[in-house]
Amino acid sequence: MKSGELRVPTAIAVTSADMALSAQDERTMPAVVLSGLDQRPLEHALTELHTLTEQYGYVIVVCSQATPKAVVRRLHTLRSLLESDRIALFRPDLPPLGIAVLARQLRQLASCDLSPGVLASAGRLLTHYIHAGAVLGSVARLDRVPVGLKAHAKSWVPGSQFAVLAHPEPQLVRIGPGVTLKGPEFNTWMLVAKGQQTQGDWVAGLAGQWSVHGLREVPLPAESPAWWGTGRLTEFCSYLADLSVLYQLVTSVRQSGCHWCGLDVIGDRCVFCSATPPAYEPAAPRALERRTPA
Repeated sequence: MKSGELRVPTAIAVTSADMALSAQDERTMPAVVLSGLDQRPLEHALTELHTLTEQYGYVIVVCSQATPKAVVRRLHTLRSLLESDRIALFRPDLPPLGIAVLARQLRQLASCDLSPGVLASAGRLLTHYIHAGAVLGSVARLDRVPVGLKAHAKSWVPGSQFAVLAHPEPQLVRIGPGVTLKGPEFNTWMLVAKGQQTQGDWVAGLAGQWSVHGLREVPLPAESPAWWGTGRLTEFCSYLADLSVLYQLVTSVRQSGCHWCGLDVIGDRCVFCSATPPAYEPAAPRALERRTPA
């Protein structure tokens, strides 16, 4: 980019409207919603994505592992037909609510002076600071977190409830007096999305134990029941909301040039072309200090 040239923010796209959370602050960029990709004619979707790359230069599509296979296939088809390394498909192993939070964090950072390659690879860094879980009425079909035989057996007992943390470290406990989950050691906000059960009170208690700044409720993503294996759930996600903290985390990591496409990146892989820099030693995630709210 030439000096003085107006920078167009990199587009952050999601595959459904319920993954586009409301803006965190006035600088948060709007999400691009690529809805119904598998239901529209191929040429229409191709025109839409081509227009986006021409308008923004680079597009980062963030979607979950529970995104319908037909949608993911269509995304790969579109990227191949466009023969473009300017479209990144990012599918971290986070539950759907965590994916929506991560996409919003990238939308926050898109307003900053970060290059497309750094912004895309920042997503991999920021996943380390997201604590995502759910309260489930059954773990019989849960395959994202290790479930022991005891938990499977108790899952069939009427009224059983389980608290599960899927990320960053898997945890599974049966809800009872004094039962909790290990949470972040730094200050966060929390989102909660209720499905077909009313365990919001337990999640509110967890938010108090984790000393979150605030708890907000959002609609449950449509992909959540498929990811968790049940519609009887309340999903929650604890995350960093302050743009200055997010920016400091990203810019404190050493940048390097991708040896394949030439983009500046952080971490051990370019999200746009998937190339891995040779002899790269990944840095450990930076520890955040717990601070007492003023």
